[in-house]
Amino acid sequence: MSMLGHIAVVDDEPDIRETIQDYLELKGYRVSCAADGKDFRQLVERSEFDLALLDVNMPGEDGLSLARFLRETKDVGIIFLTASSETVDRIVGLEIGADDYISKPFDLRELHARIKAVLRRLNSSRKKSNETTEDAIAFGDCMLSLEAHTLNGPDGEEITITSMEFDLLKTFAQNPNRVLSRDRLLDLAHNRDWDPYDRSIDIRITRLRRKIEKDPAKPEIIKTVRGAGYVFSLNDSYDI
Repeated sequence: MSMLGHIAVVDDEPDIRETIQDYLELKGYRVSCAADGKDFRQLVERSEFDLALLDVNMPGEDGLSLARFLRETKDVGIIFLTASSETVDRIVGLEIGADDYISKPFDLRELHARIKAVLRRLNSSRKKSNETTEDAIAFGDCMLSLEAHTLNGPDGEEITITSMEFDLLKTFAQNPNRVLSRDRLLDLAHNRDWDPYDRSIDIRITRLRRKIEKDPAKPEIIKTVRGAGYVFSLNDSYDI
């Protein structure tokens, strides 16, 4: 397997698939292609890859459906390829868990740059996860203890935190640098008692920001992605 990574390209247009494959293979990636949802699901079953390029508008199962399926089965990067410039498509894609999107027609150099950025972000997140002890997660000036269910500040003092705030913060800390919609936060926190359509999550995030941010009015750790959700930033690699 290429040291740069294995990329899955899913598009119903043969010319686009072949062009992307030829270009990325010249850059040193391993590339596997699928013409539709059925081919892609078979690829997922038999192969491991690092990132999927998914065409949003395909006959049969579209890219949005495949992204939902992928998020349930694999921890990989997702970039949408779309001919649509509609904001709603971008928002839905981010809510599902896409890392990025690029509109057709696109420059192959821009596509390559976006692929590198997503892979770099994923590798950084995994590295931080591996470096984190099983019990403690560090971010900003704080330390979250998973075993003791405590949050400590820069001087080691314990910061009062409710059980729901802890569940929410743990979910963010274990999914850094990834846009999470309110609905996705409920799934990851395993707490369906919350209603994604009310403002309960927003209220809890506001309270958390007061406890962990240097300036809650200008958050640097829990950032808002307008129309899509929130992202827990462990570094400066994710810009809103």
